[in-house]
Amino acid sequence: MSPPSPPAHAPPLAGLRVVEFSAFVAAPSAGLALAQLGAEVIRIDPPGGNIDADRWPVNGAGASLYWASLNHGKRSVTLDPRDPTGASLIQDLITAPGAGGGIFLTNLAVDGPLGWTALSARRADLIMVQLVGSSDGAAAVDYTVNCASGYPAVTGRGHEPVNHVLPAWDLLAGMTLATATLAAERHRRITGAGQHVRLALSDVAFGATANLGFLADVEVNGQQRAADGNYLYGAYGDAFHTADARHVMVVAISERQWRALVGAVGVGEALQAAAAATGHQLDSEAGRWRARDLISAFMRPWFARRTLAQVAAAFTDRSLLWGPYRDFAQMIAEDPRVSEANPMFSRLDHPGYGRFLTTRSPLVFSASVTPAPSPAPRIGGDTAAVLREVLALDDARIGELSDRGIAGPIAQRMDA
Repeated sequence: MSPPSPPAHAPPLAGLRVVEFSAFVAAPSAGLALAQLGAEVIRIDPPGGNIDADRWPVNGAGASLYWASLNHGKRSVTLDPRDPTGASLIQDLITAPGAGGGIFLTNLAVDGPLGWTALSARRADLIMVQLVGSSDGAAAVDYTVNCASGYPAVTGRGHEPVNHVLPAWDLLAGMTLATATLAAERHRRITGAGQHVRLALSDVAFGATANLGFLADVEVNGQQRAADGNYLYGAYGDAFHTADARHVMVVAISERQWRALVGAVGVGEALQAAAAATGHQLDSEAGRWRARDLISAFMRPWFARRTLAQVAAAFTDRSLLWGPYRDFAQMIAEDPRVSEANPMFSRLDHPGYGRFLTTRSPLVFSASVTPAPSPAPRIGGDTAAVLREVLALDDARIGELSDRGIAGPIAQRMDA
């Protein structure tokens, strides 16, 4: 059965209900992406929160800004999955009737009452989307997958592997989980059938590595790419110091971009003469890559004599690809794209967490409304409301569950 048609100009995913049982980044980021497009996402945690409830950064009271930022716009329910009654209630929420429900998203090692067999027996059209660690059955997290993906060996200057602090594979897995959820929901609308979709975090990383040609380079060319600092591989790009101790990145891939760069810096003729004298060709991406040390040697003094503001004043040609390096504080202080001037952002009060820039979906639809961002829930703050609305439990029953420690404590329940 298809979910009811949303009204005109409704959010794209209005009418969908997703129950998320998760921790850390991958599944929560998938749930966030779905919530930002109008799905009702109910995140379930054990009473007191899951293992990511106190993840850094935290505010002065110890509340996790990380958790709040990844889970804003969701509804938070706390139920004890280890208690038979709590597990049964979680089952009820996941398999509750309704054309837009019956969707379960998790990156936890669920089994028994929360496994596919038990849940699909209760609802035949169930969609379960599950992230596992490694395709060989081993446990894995972003860092243990990334170290095997080849990228730390080509990051930095080559003396030792360098980990990046961006959880890239978790975030890419999250978007893949969101895609899987929508693909399975489309299949269900067409066929009426649910399914169990599994994704391995290791496959996300290794698949992306293969799709970008790194594995083909080894197998076809017998080549292992070396770590090469801040150069752009295969074309020209490099990072430079400015006179006021800032840094900028410049990139020139196309011929037009290259001409704009050497024109702005004013090194065209001298650089061309030096390239001819040293046997370099500057008329192709590959040629400029091979001449990268020579090019940067000519560029470096120009940047070193100028402040960041002077570089910006000189780089007015719209063909130029460049940008200043910024830390997180500089992003907020300097970049209007990271402010309420950008419609993606609103500065919201998140009770218990603080007031900070909060995102709506970066997608812009011509025929649908992109919902405004909403605050992060208190962990367990929606327990009573969700149990009333979805399972039709009365206050006495909810109070009993709270008193037994199966559902969120009364303070959290009253926050709802």
